[in-house]
Amino acid sequence: MIAYDEFAQSEINRLIPIQDRFKEEFNIDSYANWFYDDESEILRLHNSEDDEVFFRYIPIGTYSFLKKTWMWSWFNNYLNEKNKIETLKIKQFGKENNFEKLTTGTFPSDTFDGWEFLAISQSILKGIGVYNINCDNLNYYVLLKEKIAPENNSEITKLKQKKLECGNHGFKRPAFVCQHLEIDSNNGFEEAFETFKGMDLEEDDDFSAWCNDCEKKRIEHNGWDDESMKFAKIKLVCEDCYFEMKESNSRKL
Repeated sequence: MIAYDEFAQSEINRLIPIQDRFKEEFNIDSYANWFYDDESEILRLHNSEDDEVFFRYIPIGTYSFLKKTWMWSWFNNYLNEKNKIETLKIKQFGKENNFEKLTTGTFPSDTFDGWEFLAISQSILKGIGVYNINCDNLNYYVLLKEKIAPENNSEITKLKQKKLECGNHGFKRPAFVCQHLEIDSNNGFEEAFETFKGMDLEEDDDFSAWCNDCEKKRIEHNGWDDESMKFAKIKLVCEDCYFEMKESNSRKL
């Protein structure tokens, strides 16, 4: 039976030309910015709105610079991506070949391990390339499955609207509510238009809502003016917070 170190090096050697072709085809190194979305499992690389590329990805694992440890995505309960379950195929391969690094959820490691695991993942799960997302204290290693055309793609439209970072829900689309609406309040819920979670928005539309008292003030002033806006004190929240507020504030008294 082949030793793990020998196997891993052979996989690295196999990945190098694949990755070189991938980087050349999509000009990966030219993009200065990245954004990944764990709901749609899409990675966006971009310089501007007109200079961007999108990929579907599988999360392989993370390396923590603080703890100096690797963690497989199948072991990481904090990852939301549905397709992280695909990495169980790597774990099964590790069991069949007695490769401890492929079967242990988390362990002391270094950044080079991450590239070995990407190479092995590419071989088993058959991606078109790999990518290392460098966060503050974390390297996030992903396998790219396919390029996604942005034209008429509602997932990408939603992703590009996610410009608000919520402490509870991560990057989401922005929404606007009056000062009186909270997640645990019950003050009524008036909307600019009928909404449901996950709906597509037109380019100029936003989720926006206000309470019963603000609606009375708005009617009193024949619409939104300086006085009614001052009373409402509109605040910015994320899309998920918005729908949590909608649920609690729409309850019948």
